[in-house]
Amino acid sequence: MPTPTRRTVLRAGAGLLIGSQIVGFTGTEEYDVVVVGAGAAGMTAALAAARRGLRTVVVEKAAKFGGSAARSGAGIWIPNNETILAAGVPDTPAKAAAYLAAVVGSSGVPAAKQAAFLAAGPEAISFVVRHSPLRFRWMEGYSDYYPELPGGMPGGRSIEPDLFDGNLLGPELANLNPAYIPVPAGQVIYSADYKWINLALVNPRGAAVALEGAARWVAAKAQGIEPLTMGQSLAGALRAGLTQAGVPVWLNTPLVDLRVEGGRVVGAVVTRGGAPTLLRARRGVILASGGFEHDAAMRERYQEQPIGTDWTVGADSNTGDGHRAGLQVGAAVEFMDDAWWGPSIPLPDEPYFCLSERTLPGSLIVNQAGRRFVNEAAPYSDVVHVMYEKAAIPAWLVIDQNYRNRYLFRDIPPTLDFPGSWYSSGAVVKSWTWAGLAERMGVPASVFGSTLNRFNGFAFSGRDLDFRRGDSVYDHYFTDPAVVPNSCLAPLLLPPFYALKIVPGDLGTKGGLVTDVHARVLDTAGAVIPGLYAAGNASSPVMGRSYAGAGSTLGPAMTFGYIAARHL
Repeated sequence: MPTPTRRTVLRAGAGLLIGSQIVGFTGTEEYDVVVVGAGAAGMTAALAAARRGLRTVVVEKAAKFGGSAARSGAGIWIPNNETILAAGVPDTPAKAAAYLAAVVGSSGVPAAKQAAFLAAGPEAISFVVRHSPLRFRWMEGYSDYYPELPGGMPGGRSIEPDLFDGNLLGPELANLNPAYIPVPAGQVIYSADYKWINLALVNPRGAAVALEGAARWVAAKAQGIEPLTMGQSLAGALRAGLTQAGVPVWLNTPLVDLRVEGGRVVGAVVTRGGAPTLLRARRGVILASGGFEHDAAMRERYQEQPIGTDWTVGADSNTGDGHRAGLQVGAAVEFMDDAWWGPSIPLPDEPYFCLSERTLPGSLIVNQAGRRFVNEAAPYSDVVHVMYEKAAIPAWLVIDQNYRNRYLFRDIPPTLDFPGSWYSSGAVVKSWTWAGLAERMGVPASVFGSTLNRFNGFAFSGRDLDFRRGDSVYDHYFTDPAVVPNSCLAPLLLPPFYALKIVPGDLGTKGGLVTDVHARVLDTAGAVIPGLYAAGNASSPVMGRSYAGAGSTLGPAMTFGYIAARHL
């Protein structure tokens, strides 16, 4: 792969010289800080810059603000923040540093960058609480993903947004990017509630949580509140904070290029109203434009096959604009082959990021040889890494009717069959016999039968001798406590039987522009590119190739957005 070279962008009369083309400006505006991207990273950065007295503008390519953050469950992994400490979580800086170092391992993330994240993260959370309507709640019991590692916390460190009144957005509410899976009508549900709602038919606490969600909705409506939670709350409250701080957010305004003078990034060229506009930045430009998950050419260039743009749940506007702009001015990139992976079902309307369903008892995953190859309840990113390592693409999530009678599946209530379009698209197959199911999956029936018999034996004993499913505290988060002796293992016995196709989906790509402890972008020689910063999935990940806990995307994104603004 050729090494990117720095390209200088020069003024040419009243226009901009880009290669051999001169593009005239419809206007030039001047700010202290130009932020590209109105997701969690960009809006946190803009809020921090504005509240420190810097004249700031946010430009967003999409017609909606919020990006992937607005679509998400909005877990946020930032150790030692004020929310978890107030809840009595026994976190300490030493525990957090030991745990993050163990998670990141030898992937090459500098210790200084890890320390910068851990030091500034709590400050970033406190800052947005004090300067926006955003409030948080602890996701109690949502374990770190590797709680057995030094400093790991079985009770979890993750937080999520509390309820936000969408009415505070005024007309901007209509411009909020919608959720990936909307909250059920008549409910106010938090991300941490879903583990119980999945069990509402078979668990008293699950039923109670569902009733509580309905009661919250009634109470909110009685007070005239438009209740938003999860990613809708996060993005909406940050946007309200920007309004309060006087920060304009320009939608439908894509980045075209960076303006470079004398070796320094001094602004950005954007398209506004169909014409190019130069936004000069006295202090600097912050790229927070998301990943490149919807750019087929970039995925083809950087990532292992099979891959594509159809399996991601990242925002449609994430096409690597910030990556390309950084590369054009000589930035280095890393981890471009990686993503925030998750086993996904390629449904006909959009992929489904399969989280709890592969963990619940009465399920297993097999490859095209009809064999298990992974701990199904492992952290989702790990499962996809193994899928690539063992060429298990596609794989199949296998369940029985007992499973369907007990648990919610995506938004399909227990006992109900899957939609016909799922079958016609090939995303799911069904049979009254194991042999028939194997035939429809295209796997050897004899091997598949042996796999099932062995798995059922493990389920009866409560010990998975092959892949240790259930050995980690994390494995038990999305499970059924009524199932003993192992809450994430149950035999598959009751026909009909189902198999759902599993592909390597993602929440977004992970690789990006290399940054330092101040979120400054570095060039291929390791030197700072003056005036250029990056945060979120446009930047290289502090997590390396791993995933510390729920919110390992949003926690660092907000933190390094905050760090960039603070340094500016």
